[in-house]
Amino acid sequence: MTHATHDTAGLLAEFANPEALILAASGLRDDGYVEMDAFTPFPVEELPEALGRTSSPIPWIVLAGGLLGGSSLFGLALWVSAVAYPLNVGGRPLNSWPSFVPPTFEGTVLFASFAAFLGVFYLSRLPRLHHPVFEIERFRRASTDSFFLLVESTDGKFDRAQTEQRLRDLGASEVWEVPDA
Repeated sequence: MTHATHDTAGLLAEFANPEALILAASGLRDDGYVEMDAFTPFPVEELPEALGRTSSPIPWIVLAGGLLGGSSLFGLALWVSAVAYPLNVGGRPLNSWPSFVPPTFEGTVLFASFAAFLGVFYLSRLPRLHHPVFEIERFRRASTDSFFLLVESTDGKFDRAQTEQRLRDLGASEVWEVPDA
């Protein structure tokens, strides 16, 4: 098996409709390919599963951010009212937790929001100002009416000739070699 040279980022295949794209992605995944991506003009519900994508880590990142924010703000409120500036207001104890609920809630929401934003930003590999697939002229149609599947050359099973033939066997109307930028 020959692997890609340094001048190939992968192979881009165009399919006639979303069903053909899903079948091709499933077929390649069944063949052992893992480094694939799909581009469609609208969301295709079955596509992540066909590409072999598991659940997203975003909910766990948001949970961690929320727990960190809530516990940080609760601790800050407790420290400020009981240690740094102890004021006895209305005969309440210095660590009166009901008064800490609003800042704790706000801290939870704020940190969870930041964690969601940064998590999506990082997992999407942003900012990426250029991707080699943009060198293919036909790829401009990806946002209007075409369905594309990219098999990256970093995939361990990638062999240019065999992968191209397999894409054609799976119904690709056209296959392009994506130059490495």
